[in-house]
Amino acid sequence: MMHSQIPKSDEYQTRRRWLTGAVGTVAALGAAPLVGAAPVQPRKQLLLLFLSGGASQFETWDPKPGAKTGGPFRAIPTSIPGERIGELLPHTAKALHRLTVVRSVVSNIADHFQGHYALQSGRIAPGYPVLGSAVAKLLERPDDVLPGYVSIRRNGPKAYTDVGDAGFLGAKYDGVKVYDNLPPQNLVRPAGITTPLAESVERLRRAADARFRQRHDGRPIESYEATYQQAAALMKHREIFDLAGESSAMHDRYGRHEFGQHCLQARRLLEAGVTCVKVTHFDWDAHQDNFYWHQVRCAEFDRTFVTLLDDLEQRGLLEHTLVVVTGEMGRTPQINNLGGRDHWGRAWSMAMAGAGVKPGVIHGATNDLGTEVTEDPVTHGDLFHTYLRALGIDSRMDYTIGDQTNPVADPAAKPIEALLA
Repeated sequence: MMHSQIPKSDEYQTRRRWLTGAVGTVAALGAAPLVGAAPVQPRKQLLLLFLSGGASQFETWDPKPGAKTGGPFRAIPTSIPGERIGELLPHTAKALHRLTVVRSVVSNIADHFQGHYALQSGRIAPGYPVLGSAVAKLLERPDDVLPGYVSIRRNGPKAYTDVGDAGFLGAKYDGVKVYDNLPPQNLVRPAGITTPLAESVERLRRAADARFRQRHDGRPIESYEATYQQAAALMKHREIFDLAGESSAMHDRYGRHEFGQHCLQARRLLEAGVTCVKVTHFDWDAHQDNFYWHQVRCAEFDRTFVTLLDDLEQRGLLEHTLVVVTGEMGRTPQINNLGGRDHWGRAWSMAMAGAGVKPGVIHGATNDLGTEVTEDPVTHGDLFHTYLRALGIDSRMDYTIGDQTNPVADPAAKPIEALLA
């Protein structure tokens, strides 16, 4: 069922802080400073909050209280008249008019690895770039300094979360990994490496690369070059990873837990100009004690998510940042004998906010038991098209890599026009 759009607030003006200062192609080698003001029109950006393991739609976006599949929790009123979500998300309920909720995702995928890849690439076939890499490529600018895609996560078991990044786009567009809110390693030059020595090494590196290119195809060393340039830029701007610059009150607002601090880091990276930031929130795979686990997971997610939306809006970032909240699947209507919900890809939910999408919209519906979609089914390919369109990208265009072209998004899918602003 569709609901009317609620107007955006115009209370805030854009106050994005643009990076300036000494930026070169080689870290710590004394290159010329970056010259020029911030662009008049800020680029679109993407924040992906990935609920790894698969959050239960019944305990979040699409509750079925009283149904035999519904579980013990109530559905509570929201800021959209007549619409309810699960009681484990009380802060989100008050902000629902700012969101776009899709209750009719039909991925038909009940496997973690495949689900992670499909929901991030919009494809089933392997080798395609995931969303962060695609957006980094499609929204890049010639004067970009920082990497286009940064992925923030804990350095715990990687398992099914490691599904690759840039695919055929190459290493330049791979996500820079930030583990446990620690800066990437080796961002500070060792004390024994003087500036003259660093300059000599850099001249030697460039000469060796030029000699190689004279005799060979240069593509084998391009990945190395891209990685080097990213590392150089991060060395120049390593302060963006330093959360010590945030007040104690700000840390408290986001929550002192892992997800809260990762979201605070994500806001800093977006504010610094990174095109796409992904934050992974773990442990939604509740095959047992589902209701306890969702109390814990939702308590972390709920307050932090709304704090993040507020912060992005107050800093003028939300108007050009698309925020996507999804996992790789939903969870079964049936409750197993361990009090858990298993994997379910036939009918589940996700949400969006910010740039390019209509706020205050609930799209699609499931039946009374939540077993099937009854209105407006949406595939992972449709979502991928929609994300790109919301970011101002023509999702029908092709990548051109060498002499080959590849559709940016699955031609068999399409944008969800009802969600686009």
